[in-house]
Amino acid sequence: MNKGIIIAGVVVVTACAALVAPRMLKPKAVLEEAPVPVVQAQMPELGDIVLYRNLVGTVEPSDVVYIYPKAAGEITNVFVKAGDLVTEGQEICTIDTKQVDSARLSMEAAKTALDNANSNLARQQALYSAGDIAYAAYEQVQMQAKSAKIQYDQAKLNYDYQMEFSHITAPISGKVEQCDVEIHDNVAQQSMICVISGAGSKAITFSVTEKIVDQMNVGDSVIIEKNGKEYQGSITEISSMIDAATGLFKIKASVENGDALPTGSVVSLYVVSERASQVMCIPVDAIYYSGGDAYVYTYSGGVVRRLPVEVGIYDSVQAQILSGLDMTDQVITTWSSELVEGVEVKVVGEVDRDGLALEETGLEPGSEADFEQQEDAQAE
Repeated sequence: MNKGIIIAGVVVVTACAALVAPRMLKPKAVLEEAPVPVVQAQMPELGDIVLYRNLVGTVEPSDVVYIYPKAAGEITNVFVKAGDLVTEGQEICTIDTKQVDSARLSMEAAKTALDNANSNLARQQALYSAGDIAYAAYEQVQMQAKSAKIQYDQAKLNYDYQMEFSHITAPISGKVEQCDVEIHDNVAQQSMICVISGAGSKAITFSVTEKIVDQMNVGDSVIIEKNGKEYQGSITEISSMIDAATGLFKIKASVENGDALPTGSVVSLYVVSERASQVMCIPVDAIYYSGGDAYVYTYSGGVVRRLPVEVGIYDSVQAQILSGLDMTDQVITTWSSELVEGVEVKVVGEVDRDGLALEETGLEPGSEADFEQQEDAQAE
């Protein structure tokens, strides 16, 4: 019986050994290390950032004149209408000032007196040369001729003025924008007869605040938009005095190829509101915020460093860094959930142990929301 028990025990031990031996002989699994994240990084660069502000402006001709009569009277003829093109000196209308005929008669009388005085002077000169009259008599005739000449010149000048007052002409070449007079209308000196815009390019006038005007310079570019079409322009005038009616500074800009813009129409325009030239810039997507404070991640000594920064102006592409970085810092420009202070990372383009250039792994541009979620997870 004892022999049977011994044999049974041997059989059990053998069976157990057969089950355990394969497990004992199986090689242990090797734990693989998690790959080190590969990030993109770049150093800050010097660049320009220009921000634009949307404003509203009014189209005006580059040259514009408002014509008023110099004397009151009745309109006797009108030679143009709104929309006509005129040349400098072309007659616009005539006004009966009741003074032209009188001035003409005065001039003709003065001319007759002058002719008589000159004829008498010629006769007296011949007599004086022959010694038939004294020098005093000849001198008196000379003075009479000079006086007649002065009176004629005055009469002619008055007649020319009256003709100018009566015949209204265009002072510049251009387009008649407005003409509101008709034959038999009575006009006064304060009555506007017509408006003529110059044949040159159009101009845009608009107003800005003191903060904006400090950023503007003559020659700065301006983008004008009307009915979906854009026009290029540049600032030509910057007022140094505040308009008492609006409390703003008046600005004037020229427009290239703006003949299609109707005079007096309202346009949308974009002007420089802020400018930073040759400042330290980094991609705007590389900046994150926590509690309103800005920070960036940098690559230093093979690990991630979180640095607070002070941000200046920024657009959709880049941001100005006022402090917190220098030009040699490598700013990480991609985002990963593993991007944490002190974490080991590698930079795209570095060479690994096999001599191969590293490629980016599972990273994407960051966002403030992503990092806030990341911080919440770390806090938990």
